[in-house]
Amino acid sequence: MPTIERNPTRTVRIGDAQIGAHSPIAVQSMTATSTQDVAATAAQSNALHEAGADVVRIAVDSRKDAEALAEVRKQTPANLSVDLQENYRLAELVAPHVDKLRYNPGHLYHHEREKPWQEKVAYLVGIAREHDCAIRIGVNCGSVDPAKRAQYDPDDSISPMLQSALDHCGLMDELGFDQFCVSLKDSDPQKVIEVNRRFAEARPEVPLHLGVTEAGMPPEGIIKTRIAFEQLISQGIGDTIRVSLTVPNDRKPEEIAAGRDILADIAAGRVRSVVDYGLSTLNIISCPSCSRVENEAFVDLAAQVREMTRYAADHAITIAVMGCRVNGPGETDDADLGLWCGPNHVNLKRRSEPLGQFGYDEILPKLKRELDDLIASR
Repeated sequence: MPTIERNPTRTVRIGDAQIGAHSPIAVQSMTATSTQDVAATAAQSNALHEAGADVVRIAVDSRKDAEALAEVRKQTPANLSVDLQENYRLAELVAPHVDKLRYNPGHLYHHEREKPWQEKVAYLVGIAREHDCAIRIGVNCGSVDPAKRAQYDPDDSISPMLQSALDHCGLMDELGFDQFCVSLKDSDPQKVIEVNRRFAEARPEVPLHLGVTEAGMPPEGIIKTRIAFEQLISQGIGDTIRVSLTVPNDRKPEEIAAGRDILADIAAGRVRSVVDYGLSTLNIISCPSCSRVENEAFVDLAAQVREMTRYAADHAITIAVMGCRVNGPGETDDADLGLWCGPNHVNLKRRSEPLGQFGYDEILPKLKRELDDLIASR
């Protein structure tokens, strides 16, 4: 692949991969199987690795997940990253088996609330040092710490994300730990561009992991990701990428193929303007399928929502379809209409207002009624 000129960030090692400095931009993905299904998770890790994934991320939410991950490690040569959410202390169980720990600053407050976040991060750094793991500070638009968000104007979603990342980087500096990278993700490509530009100006030496969260289904999900990546990477910003697509489990390697295609096009100068992509005004966002999805019908539902709402393509409305209870409630708050999916029911929301729970077979008519009312009110 042709060389892409990049900002001179420092090198961070993730297993036998390196990001930052003059290393090629690494491409990542995440497994969508149940982590406790060792055979399926190992098989998908290997499929992603064979497709060219430099790093494969696996979610761990419980001790049983951690035990399963230890077995997965034995069955795959992939460089593994673990995705920690509320229970940060699971790090000590999984660190011996992975190459990178990813934590979300906005989720640290959920567990052991009496402890300051600085103490929790210091614990994670100690574990990472002991087991030679890198760390990713993963900041997401829909899960910023409420205390941090409260410090800024409610309409400013970028500054709380940026400040959270900078605060955590500052603590890493105090702890003398430099094997970390940062991600700042949003479902809006323009916000991804702005927040990463601002971070790169403030901390130009820190490697950046780029992604558009809840980008949705192909081809729209790939287009949204392209918009952000083309603008940032063309300016030298970005050391590793993940294309997050809502696809069935057996199609997860498409994320790797899409990422490598985007990088090849940027390297060859095939970069277009936002207008050239012709996205509709209606914005359907949906999270990538992952192991936290509690009902695989979520993927089909996202496709059905896209199909059913085509008649509203000229309306500036955002509809979010989220696959789990971990990110779903918070990350649908900013959408005009939001659906977050549980095992048996779909929760319907109008921005942050709950509208009720409905079966998978009855949610579409409910959503259409709300969409029609929203269009009529405008």
